[in-house]
Amino acid sequence: MRDAHAINLSWLLRLRWGAVVAQAVLILGAHFALEMPLPLVPLFTTIGVAVLSNAALGMWSRRPRAVHEWLLWGVMALDVVLLTVLLAFSGGPFNPFSTLYLVHIALAAVVLRARWTWTLVALGLGCFGALFVRHLWMPGADAHAAHHHMDAVRLHLEGMWAAFGLAAAVIVYFVQRVTRALAEREAELEAARAVTARNEKLAALATLAAGAAHELSTPLSTIAVVARELERRGELTPESREDAQLIRQQVSRCRDILVQMAADAGASHGEAFVPLAPGTLLDGVLEGLKGRERVRVALQGPAAEPMSVPARALTHALRGVVKNALQASPEGAPVQVVLLRQEAHWRLRVEDSGAGMAAEVLARVGEPFFTTKPQGEGMGLGLFLARALLDQLGGTLEVRSVPGQGTQVELTWPARALRQFDPLSSGPSGASLLEPGA
Repeated sequence: MRDAHAINLSWLLRLRWGAVVAQAVLILGAHFALEMPLPLVPLFTTIGVAVLSNAALGMWSRRPRAVHEWLLWGVMALDVVLLTVLLAFSGGPFNPFSTLYLVHIALAAVVLRARWTWTLVALGLGCFGALFVRHLWMPGADAHAAHHHMDAVRLHLEGMWAAFGLAAAVIVYFVQRVTRALAEREAELEAARAVTARNEKLAALATLAAGAAHELSTPLSTIAVVARELERRGELTPESREDAQLIRQQVSRCRDILVQMAADAGASHGEAFVPLAPGTLLDGVLEGLKGRERVRVALQGPAAEPMSVPARALTHALRGVVKNALQASPEGAPVQVVLLRQEAHWRLRVEDSGAGMAAEVLARVGEPFFTTKPQGEGMGLGLFLARALLDQLGGTLEVRSVPGQGTQVELTWPARALRQFDPLSSGPSGASLLEPGA
C-alpha cells in the first residue's frame, strides 16, 4: 500500500498543477474577456496557497518516504476548502463551477478507502452548504435584486445542495464497489496463478524424481552389487565389512528416497476417493511415526461420519505435517493434534512445542526444498506437497508461528464435496465433484 499511495500522490500533484493553470485561465478569461470584474487579489491568493502547498509536497515526496492515506486525504480536503473559497468570491452557489466538488469526491473514491472518502463527502457537503450562508454576488449584479432573486430560487438552490449530496453518495458507493470488485478479482487471479505455479512445480518435481530414479537406478545397483561382493571377501577386516554394509544400507535409503519422491509428487494422481472414518485417518497418520507416543490426539465432532478422500495421499500429507511437529518439539515435549468437524469442512490443527519460526523463515514455509532441518532429516517437501494436495481438494493450509511459542499448522478440506484435480495440469480435470460415499 505504501507504493500505491506514493503513486497516487504523484498523480495527485500533477492533477493539482493542471487545476491551478485551469483556474488561473478561467479567472483571467472571465475578468478580461467576459468583462466580469472579479476580486483578483483574494482569488489569486487562494490559487497561490494551492501552488505553495503543491510545491512543498513535490519537494517532500522527492525523498523515499512512507506515504500514508491520511496525507492524501489532507491534500484533497485542502483542495475542497480552496475550491469553496474561490466559489465564495465568485458567486457562491450561483457559480456553475460548484459542480467541481464532484470531481474531488470521485477522485477520493478511487484512491481512498471508504471511511476517508465518506469523510471528504461530509466536508464537501458542509463547504457547499456554507456558500448559501455567505458569499460575494456575481460581479455586476444588483445587491437588492440579487437578494430578491435568492429568495425566489432558494428552494432550487437547496435542491441543488441535496442533489449534490445524493450524487456524491452514489458516486462513492458505486466507485468503491467497482474498486472492491476489481481488487477481489485480482486476488482471485493471484490465487489462481499461485495454484498454477505450485502445480507446475509439482509436475517438475514428479518429472525430476522419475528421471532421477531412472538415471540413478543403474549406478546404485552397481554400488550395491560391489558392496555385497566386498562383504563376502574373507580378507576384509570386521571394520571394513561394517563399512560395506553401511554402503549397502545408504544405497537402499537412496532408492527409498527416490521412490518416495516419485510417489509424493503424484500421490493423488488417479487415486480413487474412498470413505474413511476420522479415527482410521488419524491412526494411519500416526502409524510408523517415531515418537508417536508424544502425540496428543483429540477428535471433535461425529467420529462415525466417514469422509470421502484419497486415503493414501491425504494420510501421507498429514503424516508429513505431524512428523515436522515432532521433529521441531524438544525431546519428550507433546504435540497436539486436533481433528474437528465443522459445518462445511474438516479441520486438522497440529501444534508443536518448538522454538517457533522467525518472520523471514515463515514467509518461505511451503517452498519446495526449503528446510531448516539438519542435513539428512528432511528435503523440505512435506508442507509443499500437503498444500498442493489440499489445493487440489479445494482445501487450505495455513501456518502460524511466533518465535519462542511454537508453530501451529491448520489444514482444512471440504466435508461434503471434494474437487478432484489432476496434479500434472494447471486446473481441474473435468471439474468433477465427488460426493461423500460415492
